[in-house]
Amino acid sequence: MMARINLSNNGDTPFQKLLGHNPAVMKEWSSLSKVLEEEAFLSSDLKEQVRRTLAQKNGCEYCKAKGKPDPNVFDEKTSVAVGFAEVFLKQKGNIPDSVFHVLVDCFSEEEISELVAFICFTSAQQYFGAVMRLEPKSFIRE
Repeated sequence: MMARINLSNNGDTPFQKLLGHNPAVMKEWSSLSKVLEEEAFLSSDLKEQVRRTLAQKNGCEYCKAKGKPDPNVFDEKTSVAVGFAEVFLKQKGNIPDSVFHVLVDCFSEEEISELVAFICFTSAQQYFGAVMRLEPKSFIRE
């Protein structure tokens, strides 16, 4: 199965090429993606495990193909962040206070803000890939 629309000539990755039909959207989306993926208050390793967790349920085959979460590399913060991502997936964003308090006990406000922004944005990316039927074989840079 191929992506639902043709890849544009704009962008470096298959994902960007799907967004690239509107270069301004692709540019800004890619910019925010880069900011959220980089080390900031949270490590990029923690965020990668959260991304992998979200990918298993958000329906994007391209995103799933990058790997499943690896519990062998989890520290306490990663375990809590991944657990929160799993609740987010099940509750569709309607997070009970009891679950949110677990974040407050483990993370600073800056880290919580970054984690929730990363989870929401990453889910949006994965939904886009799922809707557009972006395939794992599209991994190869063109």
